[in-house]
Amino acid sequence: MDNHDDLSRFLASRRAKLSLEQVGLPDFGGRRRVPGLRREEVALLAGMSSEYYKRLERGNAKGASEAVIDGVSRALQLDEAEHSHLYELIRAANVGVHPARRRPTGKAQISATVQQTLDAMSTVPVYVQNGRLDAVATNRLGRALFSEMFEDSRQPVNAARFAFLDSRAQTFYRDWESNTRQIVALLRVEAGRSPFDRKLSDLVGELSTRSDLFRKLWGAHDVREHRSGRKNVHHPIVGDLDLDFLGLDLASGQSLQMLVFSAEPGSASHDGLQLLANWAATNTAGIQANNEAATKQAPGH
Repeated sequence: MDNHDDLSRFLASRRAKLSLEQVGLPDFGGRRRVPGLRREEVALLAGMSSEYYKRLERGNAKGASEAVIDGVSRALQLDEAEHSHLYELIRAANVGVHPARRRPTGKAQISATVQQTLDAMSTVPVYVQNGRLDAVATNRLGRALFSEMFEDSRQPVNAARFAFLDSRAQTFYRDWESNTRQIVALLRVEAGRSPFDRKLSDLVGELSTRSDLFRKLWGAHDVREHRSGRKNVHHPIVGDLDLDFLGLDLASGQSLQMLVFSAEPGSASHDGLQLLANWAATNTAGIQANNEAATKQAPGH
């Protein structure tokens, strides 16, 4: 991933989304060669010279201060997620490819205490993911909810790979297209935050090669936060579930986020979660019994 190129394309994509009317500038008519605002118009709104903004959009972020970032954010009407992403892109462009600034990309892990906490939350599905959307940990109900995704033999299990490369995802996510946009937007955030993550680059390369949809969405440079919302899924065991989720950052320094899913009490989805919990408990007990039987039959027992 080229940091300067990402900064350039992100700014150009945000500029293309705005009209003169949206930003309060007069329209004097005439043919406009590109959609959205011109660079000179963004510079005017941001309170800077046209030449400075042009250099910035070419990826030259040298000396860009927080005031500059704030000015550009206001001019382009960026939301909080986009503003944070712009900050990370400018930081990465200024840092360059300096090994000392690279974020650790080793296997993310949670502590035993955190896992115990997940397991204690037995009535709701809980799922922990890193910035690349690798599955780091779950409780039993969380693993049951995403059972089809966890059937992937390739490790680590990854939500983006499931959404774009596994045909079952289009049935599992009842609003699959919306989920694909959300997933790409989350990976874009991580790309800005961890620009030297080789595993992330490899994942993006794989998905871009194997999925036309991913390649198209990646090129849009959209970013989003993942704090709360709703997931409408069709589980192969219990059917349709309408689940609210809450995303909580884990203070581990590894960009880990815990997603907790719940259903409205008394709803069909709440009953469905209870059925899924019962199925998961029975299924887990059966697996453990088979493992114990195999152990007893093994030589030396």
